[in-house]
Amino acid sequence: MTLHVALAGPGAFGQKHLDAIRNIPDVEVVSLIGREPAKTREVAEKYGVPHTTTELADALALPQVDAVILCTPTQLHAQQAIACLRAGKHVQVEIPLCDVLREGEAVAAAQRETGKVAMVGHTRRFNPSHQYVHQRVEAGRFHLQQMDVQTYFFRRTNMNALGQPRSWTDHLLWHHAAHTVDLFAWQAASPIVRAHAMQGPMHPELGIAMDMSIQLQAANGALCTLSLSFNNDGPLGTFFRYIGDSATYIARYDDLYTGKDEKIDVSGVDVSMNGIELQDREFFAAIREGREPRASVHQVLPCYRVLHQLEQQLAADAKL
Repeated sequence: MTLHVALAGPGAFGQKHLDAIRNIPDVEVVSLIGREPAKTREVAEKYGVPHTTTELADALALPQVDAVILCTPTQLHAQQAIACLRAGKHVQVEIPLCDVLREGEAVAAAQRETGKVAMVGHTRRFNPSHQYVHQRVEAGRFHLQQMDVQTYFFRRTNMNALGQPRSWTDHLLWHHAAHTVDLFAWQAASPIVRAHAMQGPMHPELGIAMDMSIQLQAANGALCTLSLSFNNDGPLGTFFRYIGDSATYIARYDDLYTGKDEKIDVSGVDVSMNGIELQDREFFAAIREGREPRASVHQVLPCYRVLHQLEQQLAADAKL
């Protein structure tokens, strides 16, 4: 059976999904939704998508659409995910699920009401380098003691990954920290019980902090230190150091090394080295098998509760 998919947001990340879906059998993108008709049609022609629209509701009205992938601005994620679920469509929403906790909780409630698959794009759960570590956690061969993470970008203007102007503002806490907060609890196999954050000066035009430091502790005692910056002029990306009771691992994108900088072959961990493709494969497999996906809304919601707590703490600190 072929699954028919609508994709909203044909920008940099939407095109990553379109590239990934090309490698997944029996899945067809039948509708593309974007703000700018000409650009949306251009991307649709490139990927052979037959239908384009500027309105999500138009795609949801198509009876052949089984599922929707949302790569839209953060502020739209929750309301659009709920609209998809209530239209009877399965939904995968790109990270972050929300930037207001109650909106994320509303998505979880809508999933319970409809019974449809609702998944969030927490890609780190799917990257083979992080899967390799997690397999050792599950086998009892590695117990995380500390994670040290650096998330560094050079983004002093509001541009996307393609170097094009964004219509919305990215956020270190609700977007980039979400990856690590969720990954830490997943790899520690223990919920986060303590969290603290500090942030640097606000950008005068973007209105966001450009630098942030976060400390976390899991119930089992494991620690995480996360440094984030939009001011860093290279190298760019997120770099992870896992310190455990039996080994040290360093993850740089899809590459994994020991603490002695010996490269580990992770090519056999999964069917692809592309985390977005593996994420999409899980979404479609969960739909076909009628089960909860890895990185479901319910599994990642604790991450957003921690982010909410940190946001409240930062707001209180700003008043001091």
